[in-house]
Amino acid sequence: MKAARKFTWAGIVLSLFLLSCAKAPLTGRSQLNLIPDHHLNSMARTQYTNFLATHEVSQSKEDTEMVTRVGTRIQRAIEAFFKERGESHVLEGYAWEFNLVEDPQVNAWCMPGGKVVVYTGLLPVTQTEPGLAVVMGHEIAHAVAGHGNERMSQGLLTEFGGMALEAAMKDKPAETRALFMTAYGLGSQVGVLLPYSRLHESEADYLGLIFMAIAGYDPNEAIPFWERMAAEKGGAGPPEFLSTHPSDETRIASMREKMPEAMGYYKPIRKR
Repeated sequence: MKAARKFTWAGIVLSLFLLSCAKAPLTGRSQLNLIPDHHLNSMARTQYTNFLATHEVSQSKEDTEMVTRVGTRIQRAIEAFFKERGESHVLEGYAWEFNLVEDPQVNAWCMPGGKVVVYTGLLPVTQTEPGLAVVMGHEIAHAVAGHGNERMSQGLLTEFGGMALEAAMKDKPAETRALFMTAYGLGSQVGVLLPYSRLHESEADYLGLIFMAIAGYDPNEAIPFWERMAAEKGGAGPPEFLSTHPSDETRIASMREKMPEAMGYYKPIRKR
């Protein structure tokens, strides 16, 4: 009986993988997406609302307008881009929001469905509007590429044995919210989730260059921005094989390699 149960479980996992295999936009990379996007977007809306309710939104009119302007330009550019390719479904269900919050962290993120937050602590590093476009293009790329779905799907398999999201939310609501909001500890990352996360970062770098380019921002601005980020960290990061992000040298070298392709999408913003 035990052997039969193991065989059945293996078959279930394989079936889930085969039935839930998707392709990442532009790169064509195979993905495991167990969660319908509308479920993930719904969770994102709830968590985003909760986040804004407990964090101070910036009162700087100039900085807030810049965040909204950059986000909206990228939003409209990628909506037109995917529509032209006959792939509007990639952004189906998106309800875009862009907010700047008062926080000294050098950080920004985009939840599934286009829920974006930029921290004021990031602005001294971005320095310029194109510098901000580098970060927002990268974070939006995470959402568009379905990285949140992949991480949640992998988590459902490793943490809950492949339990459906609805069942996980019903039976383990706190654990499911934690799965959505937090990264895994070091012990579970090494050799399992860690390289996968670096793959996401590299993919978001690539897509982010294209997204900022089609929005009218020079993708070459990404190089000095990541150099500033490296200086901000002071070179004190962990070895690359123990990091969820590519090393600064790896990231910049990869961007230089992809820059000619990104420049092919670049159409400068017309000044009025």
